[in-house]
Amino acid sequence: MQQITIFGLLVVTAMTTVTTAQDGKSTDKPEPKPNPAFAQVIDDPTLPRVLLIGDSISIGYTVPVQEMLKGKANVHRVPTNAGPTTKGLMHIDEWLGDKPWDVIHFNWGLHDLKYIDDEGGLVDVEQGHQQVSIEQYEQNLCKLIARLKQTDAKLIWRSTTPVPEGATGRVVGDAAKYNAVAAAIMQEQGIPTDDQYTFAMSCLDEIQRPANVHFTPEGSRRLAEQVVKAVTPLLKGDSP
Repeated sequence: MQQITIFGLLVVTAMTTVTTAQDGKSTDKPEPKPNPAFAQVIDDPTLPRVLLIGDSISIGYTVPVQEMLKGKANVHRVPTNAGPTTKGLMHIDEWLGDKPWDVIHFNWGLHDLKYIDDEGGLVDVEQGHQQVSIEQYEQNLCKLIARLKQTDAKLIWRSTTPVPEGATGRVVGDAAKYNAVAAAIMQEQGIPTDDQYTFAMSCLDEIQRPANVHFTPEGSRRLAEQVVKAVTPLLKGDSP
């Protein structure tokens, strides 16, 4: 009798599962689509290799840059959000890999200046502390540049894009402060700058999401145009 009961339960369970599937009421969430910015790049060996390093702002402009430089360069990016300089120091060796790079377009800053709690979560300014102080940011950036220079690639710095009013966990004006520190380093190191901060400030209402550090798709495309303008002369062999 017990065996029949167990068998009956199994049948009912199976029928319920089938019914749920047929009715389309399954609670399983669909798998998120992979971000094309992280798609594998198959190199054309006749073209120079470009590496993009940066946070979600760079993730947004990666695919447009790849499209604009198609046939001119193999454009790769680090396989993640590069986050703050502390993350960069932890992973820079693996990101650079063992193949040569011709041009490296890089940025850190937007995650360094954000306010977090003791668990690392993004919080309002009054509730936390900056992830990387501006003093530590300067030291970390110098270390990262020293490592990047070991590749013999042509380097180009991308200034950190603006923080708008209302953006959670960040303060308006901090990007300019961190950019000033970076600008002094780049001048000393002889590294040119893709000044996307100045460009974005000139049309912020048109290209950036309200109260959000991220950009609209059109905004990302326009940032990509700035990347291409900055990178193209270096692909032609021009010195920084």
